[in-house]
Amino acid sequence: MTSWLKFLKWTWLGLGTALSALALPAQAQMATTTASDIVVRSGPGQDYPEIGLATRGSPAMMDGCLEGSNWCRIEVNGMRGWVFAEYLTVRHNGTPVVVEDYRTRYDVPAVTYETTASVPPAAVPGPGDIMLGPVGEVNVIDPPDTVISYIEQHPTDPIRVRNEVVVGATLPPDVIIREVPDYDYDYVVVNDRPVLVDPGTRRIVHIYE
Repeated sequence: MTSWLKFLKWTWLGLGTALSALALPAQAQMATTTASDIVVRSGPGQDYPEIGLATRGSPAMMDGCLEGSNWCRIEVNGMRGWVFAEYLTVRHNGTPVVVEDYRTRYDVPAVTYETTASVPPAAVPGPGDIMLGPVGEVNVIDPPDTVISYIEQHPTDPIRVRNEVVVGATLPPDVIIREVPDYDYDYVVVNDRPVLVDPGTRRIVHIYE
């Protein structure tokens, strides 16, 4: 084979390889943004340990979400872990939209998670569990110790919610919140964690660990 024919052969082979690479789907990742301050966990559930906190408006790369679940795996602020889909947004026609609402339209890839003996399995939400409302801005508060003391002395049955409990999330109107005497904020127990609530907006303003 002449040098010229060899050149043509390798040129076409190289071009074919490049075109094949272009035809393959891109790595299954999506650019997203956190819609609120949100806890990043080591697994897809609130029973998994916390890795850290992703602040509101942080850019993130999402691998995908669990099939049949609202938990998604992301990389954000130097952390890699799991967050709830309702607290991630993507851009649609220049407007941020919630990932959970657009999973089908954007063909969000499905990912899997293998549990280990050292990590407890995620709690499975019941069919009647409550969904928290949209996240909004709230004033950050630092409650005095007398507030948690009052809550501990006046326990109440917890409510169960499906999505991540974060500051700024809105409690549905049918959830009963209880008054703290001589204090601006009420309280309720959500997924076994006491939280303080602004009675006017019903937004969570503080979460006790």
